[in-house]
Amino acid sequence: FVQRFTASVQFDARMADQDIQGSLAHADMLCAIGVLSSSELEEIQQGLTQVKREIDEGSFNWSIELEDVHMNIESRLTEICGEPGKKLHTGRSRNDQVATDIRLYLRDQVRLIILEVERLLNALLDLAEQEKETIMPGFTHLQAAQPISFGHHLLAYFEMFKRDRERLQESFKRINTMPLGSAALAGTSYPIDRERTAELLGFERISLNSIDAVSDRDFAIEFTANASLIMMHLSRFSEELIL
Repeated sequence: FVQRFTASVQFDARMADQDIQGSLAHADMLCAIGVLSSSELEEIQQGLTQVKREIDEGSFNWSIELEDVHMNIESRLTEICGEPGKKLHTGRSRNDQVATDIRLYLRDQVRLIILEVERLLNALLDLAEQEKETIMPGFTHLQAAQPISFGHHLLAYFEMFKRDRERLQESFKRINTMPLGSAALAGTSYPIDRERTAELLGFERISLNSIDAVSDRDFAIEFTANASLIMMHLSRFSEELIL
């Protein structure tokens, strides 16, 4: 019961791709600084490729005894390639690994949502152009107030979703900061190359304070706030369509 209560793998398994992506970059960096040999790096790369294949095919055995996505993947990797799998965790902690995975995951989601919002914006523009001469009553305080065009009414939603896109774009800058290398909270004594890892993972910058890096979830709260505004605008738009 306690294992089921404390395990997060039921939720964070969705970040498996990002966890593997982060581990591949971390392994590359460890090889560059001499912690891993080139043969060990190759074993880890092949092992993680196999893990990803098992996950994609649905044959991967997720275990609540291993708590989360990180421990599940690391355990399976060690089963596959032995000692090199254990060495992969050198210079990092689950703390900075979790923080990195969440940022990688949200970065992918923000890109996807922006594309969908832009599809909606283009559709609204096209429909507004078609309906610019269509007259309808404009309401205020639940009463008909002034005649407006349906195109103008649609462009009100265009403005709402445009702001939603802008908020996502602005939040992306804060999401795209790499905390990996902060370790548990005070960094590591290994001479890691954080800039190399950040470049491999496509991060714009590295975090500057390790304590803040592993504890910061502002970017996640900002994302959920932005997502809730999008859903509010979609709900309002859908309600009008149904009515």
